[in-house]
Amino acid sequence: MQLFMQRASSFAADIDNLVMLVTVLVGFWFIAAEVVFFWLIFRFRAKEGVRTQYITGKEKHLKRWINIPHWLIIACDAVIIVAAVKVWVHIKQSLPPADDTIRVTGRQWVWTFQHSGADRVLDTADDITVCDDLHVEVGKTYHFLLEADDVLHSFSVPVFRLKQDAIPGRTVTGWFKPTQTGVHDVQCAEMCGVGHGIMMGRITIETSEQHAAWIAEHAPIAALEPEATSTP
Repeated sequence: MQLFMQRASSFAADIDNLVMLVTVLVGFWFIAAEVVFFWLIFRFRAKEGVRTQYITGKEKHLKRWINIPHWLIIACDAVIIVAAVKVWVHIKQSLPPADDTIRVTGRQWVWTFQHSGADRVLDTADDITVCDDLHVEVGKTYHFLLEADDVLHSFSVPVFRLKQDAIPGRTVTGWFKPTQTGVHDVQCAEMCGVGHGIMMGRITIETSEQHAAWIAEHAPIAALEPEATSTP
């Protein structure tokens, strides 16, 4: 049984496992607290002929009901913090060597993707710029340069477990490595105006042959025929 939606990036499982860890630990303590809560209500309900006990909260045999769970919960919190920091460093702080680099620009209300073209070097004559249509090759590590032209946007690819805010005036660098071919949604996860709900794109993960064919099909004329633009 698949508990999560499809995973299509190298770090998607890390995110899912962290979410599952938090869910299991928090869920355990929630259920334990509710079971004890209702047991105490039942155990110490009003009974005919039984006097109410006066409790100050300083009794050692009663304080154990607070102190022991308290330290156990702190230990669970430490486990969650260590796991979360490990995932954060891997995804947000570490930048593995790139096979290719793309520029992602958010504006009201469209995503613009600048592909590096056949030379895999950004900002050269063979760059391919398209709207709402990102094409990448499976198994390759990509760096993305994320920008915003107007307001805050958020570049979100759910199957990658990727979400990164795009901030006007800044270029945010991130990375991903697709692991499965297919076509998936690209979303804006930040309220960016009245057209926020329609700011959708797609990412197509292709085999090396498919990706090479797409690049060849969309290569700019200037890159294919440089002599046509040269002066005699």
